[in-house]
Amino acid sequence: MDKIDKNILEMLQNNGRMTAGALANELGISRTAAYERIKKLERRRIIRKVVALIDPARVGLTCFTFVEVQLERHGREAVQRFLHAITSIQEVMECHHITGEADFLLKVATKDTGSYEDLLLNQLTALPDVRNLKTLVVLSTIKQETAYTIP
Repeated sequence: MDKIDKNILEMLQNNGRMTAGALANELGISRTAAYERIKKLERRRIIRKVVALIDPARVGLTCFTFVEVQLERHGREAVQRFLHAITSIQEVMECHHITGEADFLLKVATKDTGSYEDLLLNQLTALPDVRNLKTLVVLSTIKQETAYTIP
């Protein structure tokens, strides 16, 4: 990946609707070259997908939590069972395998605290091999970035 590819990625992270022509103008390359570079980045799965970032509050999502999950066992089969189950829960926005006392950290988005309580009692506590859950409720979000700094 060269400097032009990195510039393309930086620009697309800030404006996913930017056309190959607009990128080409900014970078001083041909539209075809810009288009081919984008396609190559997609084929290499560096660009995984292009999405719209929405304002969660405007669509009724006002409760965000981070949930630390401790499993009973740490073997491959227990982890695989947990991962298979967690992927089907739509409210779970992110699932990270972490170090420390917890095994996983979940980011969860729900309509309100009542909806989170329902999710906790009916789905999260029913996940396979879970020993303990610890919920951290987000009071406010000071910084939330979507663009990565490319080294």
